[in-house]
Formats: sequence, structure tokens, C-alpha cells
Amino acid sequence: MSDRLRFGIFMAPFHPAGENPTLALERDLDLIAHLDKLGYDEAWIGEHHSAGSEIIASPEIFIATAAERTRHIKLGTGVISVAYHNPYMVAERAVLLDHLTRGRFMLGMGPGSLPTDAIMLGLDPTETRPLLEEGVDVILKLLRGDEPVTSQTKMWNLVDARLHLRPYSDPLFDVAVPAVASPSGPRLAGRYGIGLLSIGATQSEGFDLLGLHWDVMEERAAKFQTVADRDQWRLVGIMHIAETKEQAYKNVEFGIVQWFNYFQKVAAFPQMAVNGDNVREMIDFVNDSGLGSIGTADMACEQIERLTKQSGGFGCYMQLAHEWANPVATHRSYELIAQRVMPEFQGQASSTLSAKARAVESRPELADRNMKAVEEMVAKHQAELAAG
Repeated sequence: MSDRLRFGIFMAPFHPAGENPTLALERDLDLIAHLDKLGYDEAWIGEHHSAGSEIIASPEIFIATAAERTRHIKLGTGVISVAYHNPYMVAERAVLLDHLTRGRFMLGMGPGSLPTDAIMLGLDPTETRPLLEEGVDVILKLLRGDEPVTSQTKMWNLVDARLHLRPYSDPLFDVAVPAVASPSGPRLAGRYGIGLLSIGATQSEGFDLLGLHWDVMEERAAKFQTVADRDQWRLVGIMHIAETKEQAYKNVEFGIVQWFNYFQKVAAFPQMAVNGDNVREMIDFVNDSGLGSIGTADMACEQIERLTKQSGGFGCYMQLAHEWANPVATHRSYELIAQRVMPEFQGQASSTLSAKARAVESRPELADRNMKAVEEMVAKHQAELAAG
């Protein structure tokens, strides 16, 4: 594993229903540009079509726009709901974005998280995971090889399909699948040797979802003779920090209730069940359950250290993007994490702290020698004046 932990976001996004969607999407783009300047490594963008809150319908279009406003950050589909698409078109668009971004694209594929999306497309929610498995197989065959692919399901029919453009990335951009509560994601990741996005699996108590995710992934990798790579394991958690814990608590009064209400009463997504009837209960649930951290940079570091020990190691910590705080406080939270948290896990804090410690240790002796040098110069100058 690399010693440098990557940092990023997983953007659904979450916006209050009824507000101006144009401005909300602009805030999303502004956030990614802000993260690019702060040195974040990755941003994954979701696809949803119902429920009024997660309003990005095409992560590919959004990524194409964000790519023009950024320079360094990698941009991924988090995730394309493969069951809703022809897999040939998914592969074609992925390769196109890989070229347009000069290798900054990442492909995330999932079954679709909102049953209300599937129903509109004539799919029972129980059908989306089998379709994902078939779709991933087709997409990876197209991306990794040149042999023609034929595949037919309820949602698509491919006949001797080939890509006419090879990826820009050599040999291929990062590919990943999500995991929440079921083993379907780790099974796919292990089978095909691709990355895993563990979402909402960071709780410190109860059933160890992180352990389940990695154990399944390793078992399937061994069976299919692929590699389960911890560098390609991304953990998604929730954070908001400020200079003080009290300020962080005050900040999230802006929007945490709306976010909890979405998962408690709107989205039919019980895997992200959250508890709390008021702001303080919601804050305590996030902090006490291990789902995330609301507080200070030190608390954020403690959360990531706990996850490292619990998981055995992973490659990227991704914050689930939210608007618990207003845009200014939200941007400040990401800035504080870049300033005070990321260096602790990227090898940048220890070197400057060591340099400071060495300077502190040698300061008395060096300060004394410095003063003696000044005194000698003063004496020499006075002697020259006296000599005329």
C-alpha cells in the first residue's frame, strides 16, 4: 500500500427539494473547483432521477463541465446506474471522458440506489443487481480487450460490439463499484480486480461491514485469480469541522435536519438509516455511531485513524458531500481538513514537525553562537574606529 492516503468526496448531491436547482448545481461545481485548489485527489459524482434531492441525472455531463473548471482533481462517476443504460454506451462515454480529461476520469458503476428510479424504467428493484453484474462484465470486456461482445438482457441487445477508441489511460482508468450493506459490490470488485467504494460502512459498533467488504473481496479475488488492492479501496464517511467543536455544532444547524429527514422519510434507501429527532441527537448519532465526525480537525484525525485500524488499511478517504452548513462554512471545513488533517496521513506533517523539533533542541546553543558572532563584529568595528 502507498503511505500517502488520498482524500476526496462522494457527491450525490443532496439539495433541499424546492430550491433553485440551477444555483444548487453551480454550488456543486464551485465546490469541486475549491477542492481542486486545496489539493484533494478525487471527486465522485452520482446519478439519480427521482426524490427531488439528488439532482444530477448524468454524472458524465457534470464531469465534462467540472473538468473545464479544474486542473488536477480526478473525476469519477459515483456511480453510473448500469441497469438503466446500454453498457456499450457507458463504455463509449467513459473512454471519451478519459480522453477529454487527459486521464483524470474514473468509472464507478452501481445498481442504482433509489427504487423510485428503477420503477419509472419498468424495473423491479430486485432486477438491478443482476443487471449490474451482466453490465460490468460487458463493459470491462469492451474496455480491456478487442474481442467482439454479444449480450442480450431485458434492457439491451449487443451484437459483436467493439469500441472504436481505446482509453487514454494506460492500460485503463480506475474502475470501481460501490458497497453498502450487501456483498454484491465486494463480489464484483474481487472477481474483476477493480476498486471498491464502501459507503456508510464506517460505524464503529455493531456488524463490521468493513470487515465483510474486504473479506468477500479477498475471497473472490483468490477464486478468480485477480488482485484485491487496498489502494483501490475507498471509504466514504461524513465530516464537518470548524476551529472549535462548538462552532462546528452551530454550523450544522443550517442543514443537518433536512439531510436526516431525506434519509428518514423520503429516500427508500434503508441501508443509510440514520437516527435523531433534533439537531443535537443528529450530531451525537454521527459522532457516536462512527458514521462520521462533527467537530475539530483533531476529531477528524481520530476518526480516520480508527478506520485505518478497523479496516486494516485503505487507499482513499472520501467525504460524503452535504450541505449541513452554509457554503462559506462548508468550504472552510474542507479547507481545514486540507490544512490540518490531510498532512497527518500524507507524510507532510511529520517532516515539518521534525524540522521544528530539531530547531527547538538546538536553539539555545545556536542562539548563543549567533550572539557571540554579533559581539565579535561589534568589537572588530570599534577596534577599527579606534585605530583611525
